[in-house]
Amino acid sequence: MSTRIERDLGFSTAIHFADQFLLNEYIMTLSILVETDDYKEQNIALERILHFVMYVLNNCLLINQNDEASIKKYKNAGIRVCTLPEDPVDQIISMTLLQKFNSITEGRLKVTDCTLGSNLSDGVRFCTVAEVAENHIDNDTHKWWNCNSLCIETPKPIDDDNNIVKLFDNDDWEKLELHFKKGKKQQNH
Repeated sequence: MSTRIERDLGFSTAIHFADQFLLNEYIMTLSILVETDDYKEQNIALERILHFVMYVLNNCLLINQNDEASIKKYKNAGIRVCTLPEDPVDQIISMTLLQKFNSITEGRLKVTDCTLGSNLSDGVRFCTVAEVAENHIDNDTHKWWNCNSLCIETPKPIDDDNNIVKLFDNDDWEKLELHFKKGKKQQNH
């Protein structure tokens, strides 16, 4: 039997929507199943979500990944950009973040529901379940919301990666001391 927990989180971002730059504040409630008996790994998984929201997502700009001209302008202005599969409306933000949270917790926690509201939604909160997010949001493993790293943008594919040599393991979670032990299999309830 899995334990269910809830966590409330808030964050502030800008959004680029309908050719406008808008500031927005969000509040969300996550409903989470604990999928491991290892308390340390439970805490690490939850801390990963908190770190991602507070230090990566907070104060960035949310924008449709297809609006390449605007993305380039924001980046040239030094603004941190978080690309989304569609326009940055609350439903899409909720589904994308739910996917990301499940990716970064690596099976130790499972976010089953995300309720998200914002100042711009005028009191309306959007309730998203994992199955809906998984069916609606692109499940390509190369998309940032499906990888377990701190990224908020899907990198452009490299045409010829034969000339790239990886010398170091660039695990940001390890640098933050939020990594899971290598080789250790999670214990499910």
